Amino acid sequence: MEPEVLLCGYSYHKRTFEYNEFKQKGLKSYLIRLQTEGTALARAGDQTIKTEVGSLLLLPPGTIYWLRVERNEGNSNKRGHPIHIMSGDHYLFCQGPWIEQWWERYPKPLCVNIELQESLLTLWRTLTLENRRQDKDDELMSYLLRAVCLHLDRAIKETTPSYRLIYTASRMKRYIERHVSHPFTVEDVAKSVNLSASRAARLFKEYYGKTIMSYALETRLFGAVDRMKHTTMTLEEIAHHSGFRSYTHFHRVFKDRFGLPPSRFRNQ
Repeated sequence: MEPEVLLCGYSYHKRTFEYNEFKQKGLKSYLIRLQTEGTALARAGDQTIKTEVGSLLLLPPGTIYWLRVERNEGNSNKRGHPIHIMSGDHYLFCQGPWIEQWWERYPKPLCVNIELQESLLTLWRTLTLENRRQDKDDELMSYLLRAVCLHLDRAIKETTPSYRLIYTASRMKRYIERHVSHPFTVEDVAKSVNLSASRAARLFKEYYGKTIMSYALETRLFGAVDRMKHTTMTLEEIAHHSGFRSYTHFHRVFKDRFGLPPSRFRNQ
């Protein structure tokens, strides 16, 4: 059941390039390719696809495939000068029973545009680095490959119309979690997803049952609890690093939430 990585890496092209190894007989394994920079032209089966940043190709064995990178109007800076990298992408050739089962879970789109999330890219880079090691760990490779595929499932799901609203709500949730240690407003959260503050507030409340700021407060409080349990930071330092504007504010909301002041909570 272990999935097998045949080839994994990152390629970038500064000049015209064509990859046509599978132009006649088709792919021998599954190919997953994610465009991260520039553009390219891909032929997949009987379709010609222009890939751009965020374009994800999902191709099964037997698919006729070639890739071409050419200089075009999109590959220039604001002054009209050619940029150095014309195209860049993560690629992954893989096979095995687990990959076959994963592929059959739902109809895979030939090409879909996804958000380039750092968590996905970090996993892909880690998989690439592990694959290059002479003493690579096959078990670790298997888990990393599965993690990449499962992250792709989520990214694909978030692009479908039925998930568009929950996807937007989840982006706001991620924004809060990433910025929870710093002051921000509802307007900041709304701006991150290109919504008005009122629309963002309604959407977040609809999907998570609480307001944006109450979720932020809850996240900060539980972050403070973790720091109490696992660090020797002072309570004032904990308040600061958890995102509270002052220790007085932290003391008040902590006691309201847990029924004890922070010092007694920590002692217990």
